[in-house]
Amino acid sequence: MADEPENETTETPIADTSEQAPEAEASAPDPADASAETEDSTQAEPADALTPKERRRKGRSAHTGEARPARSPEERHAERVAERKTKAARRRARRLQERAKRTAARASGAVSAPEPLAPVHAQAEGARKVRQGIVVSDKADKTITVRIDTARRHRRYEKIVRSSSTLHAHDENNDAHEGDTVRVIESRPLSRSKRWKLVDVLERAR
Repeated sequence: MADEPENETTETPIADTSEQAPEAEASAPDPADASAETEDSTQAEPADALTPKERRRKGRSAHTGEARPARSPEERHAERVAERKTKAARRRARRLQERAKRTAARASGAVSAPEPLAPVHAQAEGARKVRQGIVVSDKADKTITVRIDTARRHRRYEKIVRSSSTLHAHDENNDAHEGDTVRVIESRPLSRSKRWKLVDVLERAR
């Protein structure tokens, strides 16, 4: 057993394909050359004729998915500055084009001059609330306390639910007295608690 010769591994000669590879590459069409030709044909089109969406789509399709080479911060900054300048030039050209188009349309009379906009802080008054109630107190000067009684039907139980709330109203001439039925209208804040004004006295207390 010890005298038996060791298993000898038979080495097969490996054919050298380095000389054949250039010939194969020369015979097969290079896909990079084909893509370069298509890129040249697409670059022949004017860049301004493309819409921004088509331009972005074209940029995404040209991306190979490989990582960029490492760049220094100065190179990145220079790229950003160049891209900003390009975008600014496009914006400027677009604005000039739109301005010329508007001027031509206004000169031809197709578009009328825009109406002046209302000021932002213009006074806009909607429908003011009006309430009717009974004067509870008139002790304060030029101020009355009015009780507003409300009655509504309960949504589920169909029972009449009565409730009341009080508010302070401005009475310039001290015309209303306790027990009178009055009508008040919503107004701007007149004091800490007054947001209403007296309109008229509907019924005097007996």
